[in-house]
Amino acid sequence: MDRRELLSGAAVLAAALGVPRLASAQATELRIGAPLPLTGPLAPEGAKQKRGYDLWAKEVEKAGGLEVGGRRIPVRIIYSDYQSATPKGVQATELLITQEKAQAVFSPFGSGAAKAGSTVAERHKIPMIAPTASSVEVYDQGYKYLFGTFTPNATLTEPLATLVAAKNPSVKKVAILSRNDLLPLSLAAEMRKSAASRGMSVVFDEKFAIGALDFGSALTQMQAAAPDWVFVGGYINDLIQVRSQMRDLGLKAPVVTMIAGPAYDEFTQALKGGAENISSAAWWHPAARYEGEDLFGSTQKFVETFKAAYGAVPDYAEASAAAAGCILQIAIKKAGTLEGPAIRDALASLNIKTFWGPVHFGPTGQIDSLTPPVFQIQDGKTVVLLPGEIAQGEIRFGV
Repeated sequence: MDRRELLSGAAVLAAALGVPRLASAQATELRIGAPLPLTGPLAPEGAKQKRGYDLWAKEVEKAGGLEVGGRRIPVRIIYSDYQSATPKGVQATELLITQEKAQAVFSPFGSGAAKAGSTVAERHKIPMIAPTASSVEVYDQGYKYLFGTFTPNATLTEPLATLVAAKNPSVKKVAILSRNDLLPLSLAAEMRKSAASRGMSVVFDEKFAIGALDFGSALTQMQAAAPDWVFVGGYINDLIQVRSQMRDLGLKAPVVTMIAGPAYDEFTQALKGGAENISSAAWWHPAARYEGEDLFGSTQKFVETFKAAYGAVPDYAEASAAAAGCILQIAIKKAGTLEGPAIRDALASLNIKTFWGPVHFGPTGQIDSLTPPVFQIQDGKTVVLLPGEIAQGEIRFGV
């Protein structure tokens, strides 16, 4: 039996006709809704999340199912492609809950779509785990059913700024370029604060439209400002284009930071030497060495399992998706039922160790127990700079 199925938005509705809703006590499987951008500009990110979810579901299957109330049941992840359009993501979330009878939901990708989709889950009292939403604006709505695996964006900009200021005090002028989307704009706001608190001035600060391909005008203006630090927020396709056009214009700086594309191998592969010395930060790195009570048991075991399944080293987006499954699994075991309010209470009370790191959710539902790694691409590979216990090298200047 295939426990993973891919449905378009229309197919979700069609497939749901005639599917009766079972009471949790009678449920023969855990149905998880997963709206993802499997086509459109965010398709690379959607594919990463799907790999993480699928790996977790496969391991649950190998273990004989998910434990709930003293019995084991299979997991079915029901995917819906919302084509990288947030309004369709909200619609997909609604259909997955009302038509496909999902007992839990993994949020749409990114902060903006997760925030929009969380309204639906809250209304239906269905637990939603957001594996790719870091902006505090997602969690300040007073919702009780939303839980996120990413720490706030300041936990990325603050260690970066501390490191740069300590290692190169001559860095004084910062240029910021951001995709006009919730996560990149939130990152930009935090970067302004981090820079100002260290006596740095922002000499350029602009945003670009979602789907933009030509950054020449903005980069030319940025170049005229002669920044010491270029900070760009966006998704992988945006950042590859920005970096390529920076090279074409000859725009250089002692520090170039991009979030979050450099965490992906695809970024380095697409840019080849152009990715060298690009710094970044993310919420997890395969260099971490956590022991956990989750299905995988440790960071090392998760990385090995992922490599065996996909022939590649996992990045933070893939790991976070798998972690979302593990966290939900532990909460359901603790709750002993598939009833939404009980799972919600179990999630809120978690204080556990996992391959992803320690997991505890703060009062808003956002994780407050992680220290995100800072890293830089050096010699074609990501090298962890912080935190010190997993550091692999020192920061290099000049891009």
